[in-house]
Amino acid sequence: MAEKLFVYGSLRSGFRNPAYDYITGNFKLLGEALVRGRLFDAGYTPVAVPDEGDFYISGELYELIDPEKSDWVFGQLDDYEGVDAEPGETADYKRIETQVYQYGEPCKAWVYWYNKEVSGMPPLEQGEVMRYLQEKNKPK
Repeated sequence: MAEKLFVYGSLRSGFRNPAYDYITGNFKLLGEALVRGRLFDAGYTPVAVPDEGDFYISGELYELIDPEKSDWVFGQLDDYEGVDAEPGETADYKRIETQVYQYGEPCKAWVYWYNKEVSGMPPLEQGEVMRYLQEKNKPK
């Protein structure tokens, strides 16, 4: 079975992050998707944590082009997302296989969830990172 990746933040196509070239070189875009979770404002960017309630985060669903490269490809993404912490430190993110919904149909995909404490961070009412950042950075 092909491996899938759900992205909701800096790895989405609209962010024009240099790491997005890595995504397009190793994954095929399947389209828009949703995952159950909550976004919190960490100051520099929203972060996401899983949530079993009625909160959803919108993002993009990708499929790995060459499954034989899975360990290497996801190892590179793990490095980008800060999954491997130095001894005595907490990793910024953890990669977890999670149920994602595309066109209402469930499927499993890897999601990078924030791995640190979110208490004290304001929760976002919307589940769309790009729209939130556009509103937050609008000239006043």
